[in-house]
Amino acid sequence: MTIKLYPRERLDDLQNGYKIIQNPDYFCYGIDAVLLSWFARVKEGETALDMGTGCGVIPLLLKAKTPGEHFTGLEIQEPVAEMARRSMCYNQVEEDITIVTGDIKEASAIFGRASFHVVTCNPPYMTEHHGLTNPEEPKAIARHELKCSLEDVISQASQILIPGGRFYMVHRPFRLAEIMGVLMKYKLEPKRMQLVYPFVDREPNMVLLEAVRYGKPRITVEKPLIVYEKPGIYTRDIKEIYGETWTKAVEEIR
Repeated sequence: MTIKLYPRERLDDLQNGYKIIQNPDYFCYGIDAVLLSWFARVKEGETALDMGTGCGVIPLLLKAKTPGEHFTGLEIQEPVAEMARRSMCYNQVEEDITIVTGDIKEASAIFGRASFHVVTCNPPYMTEHHGLTNPEEPKAIARHELKCSLEDVISQASQILIPGGRFYMVHRPFRLAEIMGVLMKYKLEPKRMQLVYPFVDREPNMVLLEAVRYGKPRITVEKPLIVYEKPGIYTRDIKEIYGETWTKAVEEIR
């Protein structure tokens, strides 16, 4: 199938049967999105929403790896949402993946309360005070809390999840105490956590979290995930997550 690509756009191969349109003027996906889609679980018959979906890579990855019934991506920037829709058309998954233009802060109004089994989010990691040069730049919107805060994300996830529904998020460990406090505030009980380390002797730079709406108190801390064995060489765990071919493809994309 052919599809129109606009200036600066490229068609990247996800090496799982799907391809995705990206534009380097916007925020291109990275390993955090891949790890989040690997960490998240969408069961047969379940519906999932990815908040702040960007190019739509997480719904596409979840569609490829899970038996979920339907996937939705919510994106505030219309040019990015339109690009994601063209990716879904190219892959002929429009009936399985819907891209909606809208604000995370209005998610419960857009979709209704208790409307999803699973919510995923790879949110902006930094607050608005972390060294911005252009606060309206598309990449800044993806990296910094300009359009929504951590509390906006979690409060809306809580509202649109069914009781017992699962929330999956990737974030930075330096905000872990804050994250846990906000999750508990909105009745999302942390159930699984995994720290991601760039190298075995470095500090973790990502944390993967699963929380359950009205879940019982008990958290499982999974084994650390180490990304690199040495510079430029992925560990066995990462190669298994990506697959050997996709590992090379993603390195080229990034």
